[in-house]
Amino acid sequence: MSRTNVVFAGFMLFSLFFGAGNLIFPPLLGLESGSSFGSAIAGFLITGVLLPFMAIMAVALSDNGLVSMGNRVHYVFGMAFAIIIYLSIGAFYGIPRASSVAYELGFKQVFHVDGGFALAAFSLVFFGITYLISLNPKKIVDRIGQYLTPLLLLVLAVLVIRAFFTFGNVSSPAVGKYASSPLVTGILEGYFTMDAVAALAFGIVVVNALKDKGAISKSELVKGTFGAALIAGLGLVVVYFSLGWIGRVIPNENGFENGAEILTFAASLLFGGGGAFLFGIIVILACLTTCVGLINACSRFFNEINPKISYRSYVAVFVIVGLLVSNLGLNLILKLAIPLLVFIYPIAIVLIILSLFEHIAGKSRLMFRLSVAVTSVYALYQVLISIGFQLELATNWIGITPFFEQGLGWILPAFLAAMAGYGIDKFKDKFTEEWKENSSL
Repeated sequence: MSRTNVVFAGFMLFSLFFGAGNLIFPPLLGLESGSSFGSAIAGFLITGVLLPFMAIMAVALSDNGLVSMGNRVHYVFGMAFAIIIYLSIGAFYGIPRASSVAYELGFKQVFHVDGGFALAAFSLVFFGITYLISLNPKKIVDRIGQYLTPLLLLVLAVLVIRAFFTFGNVSSPAVGKYASSPLVTGILEGYFTMDAVAALAFGIVVVNALKDKGAISKSELVKGTFGAALIAGLGLVVVYFSLGWIGRVIPNENGFENGAEILTFAASLLFGGGGAFLFGIIVILACLTTCVGLINACSRFFNEINPKISYRSYVAVFVIVGLLVSNLGLNLILKLAIPLLVFIYPIAIVLIILSLFEHIAGKSRLMFRLSVAVTSVYALYQVLISIGFQLELATNWIGITPFFEQGLGWILPAFLAAMAGYGIDKFKDKFTEEWKENSSL
């Protein structure tokens, strides 16, 4: 397998991660963090880049990707959780969200249209292109890595370079939580991108792409995946920092509510009437590459567990479902998806970290079971709260942990449960070995 294939796989992975959500988070961070931008963006990169990188490697090191990671808890859990992940980030959320964001922040910005007919027409064209690109999985690297990613990077570079030479290197004081704890706030913002969940799907896309390019052995696949993930990660670091810097130095007389407004205003300042068109192209390209990656990942996964239905048939199914769901509108899609994502994200992070830890320190099934069980309690609590339940008694019991108010109360209990499970398993293994030695004497 050549280095060129690894580079193009890295470009592909960068594009799969870099959707419109990732495009609009950093500018708002830069605006609000102001003079504390360095600490804030460092925190964002920890959870927005490092955590997805870890997820990619966890998938590459597992024999059967996400399913194998879940099987360490139980084989039923492994399959069920994998299906939920692929459906949630795929057909019922990630795919239609990509189309809806491309329409809301891209197409509407350029053509100034609105209404159900415009959304339906755009969705048909968007998913038609997605379908054609996704039909042949062996061409995914070529089509995204060699063509779409360089085009996306070129358009982004034009925006960033022009901003560097136009805007002054000044910033306002940090506001809100960035004023008191910029690093922690940046970590939380990166956490809320939920890219670690997407990485569980994109990891297998990279592995399969490298297989299609000639990688055979496990070591070759792991090495190639590491290289691709490193390239994608470095690309995300540069782009996130650049977009955050634009938010930090942009004139803020009008006030902005989100990152999309910042970038739209920046593009119009820098390029006049063509600014909206430039920003629209960036958004549409970012969403298109993400959508292609999700459809490819979901289709290959379900084709592997049910090969009676062809890969191309699954592509058609996910394209049609994505087309239908996207026409519900972005706000409704986000409202319906939040409870599910709140539940699966902490569990996914636990599986990622424990899977990597296992490759270093050795296997422990109880470590997975106890940690996932404890995390599930906190995740279920957050789901019930998100849909309107009042759980004062539960809050009093589990709300004493650090970062609970930020939705991260599961971290310390999950860590303690994992260490307890690991210690118990190692003690049992040692006791069993000693018993066998004594029995043989």
